Amino acid sequence: MRTTQLVETIESEGFLLLSAARRAGWDAAVPSCPGWSMRDLVGHQANVHRWADEYVRGGITHPRPLPDARLGDDELAAWFEGGLRRLVASLHAADDRLLAWEFLPGATNPRAFWARRQAHETTIHRVDAELAGGGLLSPIAPDLAMDGIDEILTGWHGRPRSLLRAEKPAVLLVQAAEGREWTMHLSAAAPRTVREATETWDCRISGSAQDVYRALWNRQSYTENGLKLEGDEQLMALWRNKSPIL
Repeated sequence: MRTTQLVETIESEGFLLLSAARRAGWDAAVPSCPGWSMRDLVGHQANVHRWADEYVRGGITHPRPLPDARLGDDELAAWFEGGLRRLVASLHAADDRLLAWEFLPGATNPRAFWARRQAHETTIHRVDAELAGGGLLSPIAPDLAMDGIDEILTGWHGRPRSLLRAEKPAVLLVQAAEGREWTMHLSAAAPRTVREATETWDCRISGSAQDVYRALWNRQSYTENGLKLEGDEQLMALWRNKSPIL
């Protein structure tokens, strides 16, 4: 996806998140983030937006701790909205020559990295907010969903520190009905993923891009909404236990 599209996604998904939070109320439990209330979810996302903005606006090239601002209920929505608008403005104003810290492989430059990371951070937490409210989930565009599948497979689990390890070698095939495929090789070492299908696999998960996306981010089951899970289901149990990303 183009960086400008990802920045627009941050803004639209951020306002969907805030709308869902207001409908559910600050005390609503967030089942997909155990132990969190809606207040915690919105506060976390507000802090993350402001943290990301520090790197983009300031060109900071070393890691900094995540802010831990805690606002009262009367101030929380405005705090969230202010941080969201600030991050979006910073990403629009930045250019591809920006130098800033990144923590996942795969982006062409730091501006693209932060736009991508915050687009998916905000989208997944919008899903959390809507799940907490018990209503219908807003759709996720196929191109965004496929980019998010790619980020978790080749970004989060493209790092040496990934905890997704298997006692014996195994192959996970991921297929989005819209035409993208990934093969993840699991072993005692860090996972290795290629952006193509394999004819031999131990487990395959397939379905619409948005359902595969939500399932790999542990926001829905592996057989919900027409998703198809074939082969060794223990691989997906391993995924559920070793890929908890908030």
